[in-house]
Amino acid sequence: MIAPAPLAGLPTGLDRTAVERVVREIVLRSSGVVPSQAAATRAGAAPKLVVSISARHCHLTDDHVEKLFGPGRTLTPMKPLYQDGFYAAEETVMLVGPKRKMLPTVRVLGPTRRASQVELAFTDGISLGIDLPVRPSGRIAGTPGCVLVGPAGAVELTEGVIRAERHVHMSFADAEHFGVRDGDRMSLVVRSGCGIVFRDLLVRADATSKLEVHIDTDEGNAADLDHAESVELVRQA
Repeated sequence: MIAPAPLAGLPTGLDRTAVERVVREIVLRSSGVVPSQAAATRAGAAPKLVVSISARHCHLTDDHVEKLFGPGRTLTPMKPLYQDGFYAAEETVMLVGPKRKMLPTVRVLGPTRRASQVELAFTDGISLGIDLPVRPSGRIAGTPGCVLVGPAGAVELTEGVIRAERHVHMSFADAEHFGVRDGDRMSLVVRSGCGIVFRDLLVRADATSKLEVHIDTDEGNAADLDHAESVELVRQA
């Protein structure tokens, strides 16, 4: 077999396959869009799709921010998230579950909400001894609670600890493109060395959201999302 000729200008010893793999990984990590999706976007064939792994985090009320971090305190934006107006805050809390099992550092996301809520992955629930229900964000009635500990105090949540249902944010224009409406279900096809199809993504459509899928760390690791060759949203029958 004749080896492929090296790309012009590259140091000897680097073959085409290795270079293409490196370039693909750089594109994935820098843009959040897999190459096939990016090409489709440039051609006007599909909206730009971003798939994000949502690590464990919590949302807090204004009152709970003050109880955990001190009177008059507000959240300090550290890094903007993909959706406009949302951010990871500088603040973190300790989460204490049953039998004093704990997670020492859980990131707070902003802005604040009307009800505090903790979102964990399935394996987090196992380590804490919490049987996590799968719920859409905001639907926390009847869910387990926990204790949150900050530098200025502690808050006991009687409910609000969930495993967030996998979902896709999109604008009404994106929903029209895919032929879906708010509350419908879609599938996410991930093509990788551990390729997988995530079914039953909840569609959350509004006037301003960017097209973004949220899956948790367990799901992202299972699909080897960091090395995915492509991702695709598919309307479910």
